[in-house]
Amino acid sequence: MSDFTVRARKFKNNPLLGRKQFVLDVLHPQVGTVPKKDLSNKLASMYKVHDQQCIVLFGFHTAFGGGRSQGFGLIYDNLEKMKKFEPKYRQKRKGIDVKKAGLGRRAKKDAKNRMKKVRGKDKTKAKSGGK
Repeated sequence: MSDFTVRARKFKNNPLLGRKQFVLDVLHPQVGTVPKKDLSNKLASMYKVHDQQCIVLFGFHTAFGGGRSQGFGLIYDNLEKMKKFEPKYRQKRKGIDVKKAGLGRRAKKDAKNRMKKVRGKDKTKAKSGGK
């Protein structure tokens, strides 16, 4: 863990979405970009967060010349709120398992084409895959 300073700007408590949101300024002179894991550790100690997975950091840009980065941060009240409101792709980034329901694209097409070949009650058999 390198030497860096974290400052939160535009801090807002959002009770409807069950989170705190802020713009994060990171000062890291003579060091490359700070990993998000290190930033979330520091934020967890600053804001007394019990669960590391409730902290979401994204949209970081390093200033020209280095030494300064800005990004956006969210601290959710609990994991259920995060699963409800956070986009699926950011949940995947955090390592939270996101499952898609239903058949895949190819399976849907195969079922549709099998159903085209039959008439009447046989369509339900064709849809389920039985012949």
